[in-house]
Amino acid sequence: VFLLGSSGFHAVKVTSCVFIHLTKVTGNLDDCACDVETINAFNNDLLYPKLQTLLESDYFRLYKVNLNKPCPFWTDHSHCGVRDCAVKPCSPYSAEANEQLDECEKAEHLGAVDVSLSEETREAVLDWSKHDDEAERFCVVDDEESPDAQYVDLLLNPERYTGYKGPEAWQIWNSIYEENCFKPYTVPRPLNPATFYSTRTFYSWLEGQCVEKRAFYRLVSGLHASISVHLSARYLLGDNWFERKWGPNASEFQQRFDSELTKGEGPKRLRNLYFLYLIELRALAKALPFFQQASFQLYTGQLEQDQKHKEQLLDILQLARSFPLHFDETALFAGDREEAAKLKEDIRLSFLNISKIMDCVGCFKCRLWGKLQTQGLGTALKVLFSERQIEALPKSRTGWPTFQLSRQEIVALLNAFGRVSTSIKELQNFRSLLSEQQ
Repeated sequence: VFLLGSSGFHAVKVTSCVFIHLTKVTGNLDDCACDVETINAFNNDLLYPKLQTLLESDYFRLYKVNLNKPCPFWTDHSHCGVRDCAVKPCSPYSAEANEQLDECEKAEHLGAVDVSLSEETREAVLDWSKHDDEAERFCVVDDEESPDAQYVDLLLNPERYTGYKGPEAWQIWNSIYEENCFKPYTVPRPLNPATFYSTRTFYSWLEGQCVEKRAFYRLVSGLHASISVHLSARYLLGDNWFERKWGPNASEFQQRFDSELTKGEGPKRLRNLYFLYLIELRALAKALPFFQQASFQLYTGQLEQDQKHKEQLLDILQLARSFPLHFDETALFAGDREEAAKLKEDIRLSFLNISKIMDCVGCFKCRLWGKLQTQGLGTALKVLFSERQIEALPKSRTGWPTFQLSRQEIVALLNAFGRVSTSIKELQNFRSLLSEQQ
């Protein structure tokens, strides 16, 4: 295998099937003019470091969320319930039940959300709400007046492995794929544990769909892949009474993305991750005029810091706009006007439904990040479908705004892209790790 390094091509002997198949995720992406290598270089060397610094600021690390909404679609029968993985259904009267109880308690501990905020921070965020706006959305927004809605510090609750897996987790993803990706039930999805595996039938169906429906499926698949990368990259490697050790788990990554172990699905999932990156990157670039308005503030009440962070944000958005091979969103909804409008509304409603499914996730921490990333992607779609309104924004404080983003949408948009950006960076880390193991 020949690898391109800083000083040219190098021959490397590789025996790991994971490493070989991971490096096969190269070249141009379907329905795009971009390629994997350009994204890797742009994200890992230029954008990722700046974005991570911004996301550590007060404005972007505090996200208001209601984690106590009941699932609107089915009764949660998981052994680890919604409230901190409750273990009441687990009976202590058998070895099997005791093992189940141990798993529940472990998932409860790993999946619990740290909601602690200082009193000073609590008082500050009450003031921030005065600067929030409302607008048409692609996803459900939690009732911010609900007593169950609370600000969560994202830095205290990193996205990582929690032990949430098995039938309950598959039920979430199956509902998303089977009910919201325009796919008939007669077409089995690859590696769906509830159906017979049939790659040819599924991809024949997918290729026969319009570019908009293909794009929607690839966004969902890309989000799924991104979350899987995070869980593999921040895995619980050791847990004892005095410390926990988190880090990359190559074996877990292999189970999720190796071509042979996933019957060819792993590389497709990673390509969809890159597709998701392009969509959200394009949305950031298109949103630049909104954030350039003189009236816009990243308001936390600390004037100097707020101005500094706005300058950092604008620098990131300018960088996003400079990307040479953006996704061309004009290819979407370019047909008959009435049909295009109906398709756009169908996609909006499907995505709205996906955001509701996130209230069925039976792990607090998984639910937190699922809701945030879904809202972020929904906000990105809202931006892409509002180009005319953004271009018509007033250049001064006077005049009614033609496009608005609430604080919640802004925080979700940037943090969701931060998650995808981190996934691209983690792929580079896995390449290095797997190479070193050989």
